[in-house]
Parts: sequence; structure tokens; C-alpha cells
Amino acid sequence: MRLFKDAKYQFIEARQKAYVVSVTVLLGGVAAISINIATLGSWQVYGVDFTGGSLVQVRFDTPMTAGDLRDALGGVQAPPITRFGEDNEFVIRAPIAEGASITGVADEIESDLAVAFGAGNFEVVRTEAVGAKVGGELQLKALYAILFSFFLTLMYLAIRFELRFGLAAVIATLHDILITLGFLAAFRVEIALPTVAAILTILGYSLNDTIVVFDRIRENMHKKGARKRDQTELVNESINDTLPRTILTSSTTLAVLFALLLLGGTVIRDFALVLILGVIIGTYSSIFVASPALIEIQKKWGLGKSGDKKKRPQPATV
Repeated sequence: MRLFKDAKYQFIEARQKAYVVSVTVLLGGVAAISINIATLGSWQVYGVDFTGGSLVQVRFDTPMTAGDLRDALGGVQAPPITRFGEDNEFVIRAPIAEGASITGVADEIESDLAVAFGAGNFEVVRTEAVGAKVGGELQLKALYAILFSFFLTLMYLAIRFELRFGLAAVIATLHDILITLGFLAAFRVEIALPTVAAILTILGYSLNDTIVVFDRIRENMHKKGARKRDQTELVNESINDTLPRTILTSSTTLAVLFALLLLGGTVIRDFALVLILGVIIGTYSSIFVASPALIEIQKKWGLGKSGDKKKRPQPATV
């Protein structure tokens, strides 16, 4: 069985509509970021990992759930709580309120737990402080990680394929990251280290999907008679050739992520949400952003291995 057998969708012809969709979503993200800066003083909602706070690890004498701790520490307003090791051991990451001290935050958590469960029914295993300076350094390192990945992407594709493919892939990946950041700002999803990991995962997924399409484009470009064919027709054919793989990969990945979203609980919710958004955007961009960008780059600058549009491309090597 082969899905979308003999598909002949005109994806490239619909690129103008796709551009309108992308620009609209990007402008919405810019608006959300502007609102956050005006109301929150920051373009994103940063978690303890980036703003500083207190980390408290507690161990209970009896099995406990994260929901029980969340109810004891304020319900919806409770700080992030994750299970650590055994069923009765948890890590609580609490931000520092204005005017409060790091040790004061830890003492307040211990006091609330004592009221809810009794002072003798749990043990504070460790307490760690994350200063604002450390949080700022983590923000900078997260930015460096994303920028460095862009650079490596461009270098890899320029060597493995051609420079034009690398530039188109970077444009598509940048498109995906900007839309994701706009989504995080609009819904005020807390930025923590797992969120950064999800963003980097999105980058890898989007790049992988784009490379699959580009590899088929390059293969078709090297076939006999390809020089005489219309480039738009050739790219459309390549996208349709890889469409079954794209749909199957995206759908199976989304199935797993939706299972994580529904069954993983509050702790993994933001991580799963960001990945779901990234898979959808990455699939969209590999078809409606990366491929059209490749055509536009070729029309304006060429940027093949020889830099000459008229020179026949060399056979592909694997």
C-alpha cells in the first residue's frame, strides 16, 4: 500500500498563499512579543532555570503524587514539580518573588508542606539556589546553541548538497523557530531548559524533513533531460514523490506526542505542546517555504557548485 500514489499536487503554485499565511502568523508573534514586553517587561515568560530561584528536593515517607504537592503549594499557581527517582521523591523549582530571598522561598515551601502533610512525614533532601546571573548565562548559552546549529546546518548542506540548498534550508528553519517563539510568547508558555531542548528538537526535525525533499529534488535534477524541464514542475514532482514519507513520518510522530500531551501530565505538557507545534510547522515549511525558497534563490543568484546557472549539475554522490 502506498499513500498518495501518483500524487500531482501543485504545491509551488500555491506558494503566494503560503507566504501570506506565514507572514500573518509571524506578525502575530511579533505583536505577542510586543505585548509581553509592555506588560511583563520580558519578551518571553522565563522559568526558574533562566531567572533564578530555589530548587527543593523532598522525600516523603509514603507514596505521593505531584498533584498532591501541587494542591498543597497553591494549585494552579504552584511552582513546577517533577518526580525525582522513587514514587515518593520530588523536585520543586520555585521562582523568587520581588523582595524575597532564595532561602526564604525554600523555607516557605517547607512550611507549606508541613501544614499539608505534617512536619514528620517528609524530609528535605537538598536545597539549591539558582542566581539571576546564572539564569542570564543560560539564556545566552541557549541563544548560542540555536545560532551555532544554524551555522552547522548551512555548512553541512553547502558541502553535502550545494550552497543554494543550505540557504533555503536555513530560511525554512529560521521560519520554524520564529513561529515557535511567537507561539510561546502568545500563549505565555514558560521557557525552561526542557523548552529549549524542544526548540532544538524542532530544528532537527524540520531540517531532516527538508533534507528528504531536497535529496529528491537533487536526484531529479540530475536525471537525463532535467535541464530542459521547468524547475517549478521538477520541484513539484519531487515534493509529491516524498509526500507519502512526509505524511507517514509526521502522523506517527504526532500520535506519540499527543499521547505524551494527554498522558504525560503537567510536567511534560509544555514540552509536548512545543514539539507538536514544531512538527506541524516543520512539515509545512519543508513544502511551502524551503522548496519555494530554493527556486527563488536559483532564479536570482544561481549559487550552485559552479555558480553558473547554465552549467549542467554534476551527478549526485551518496
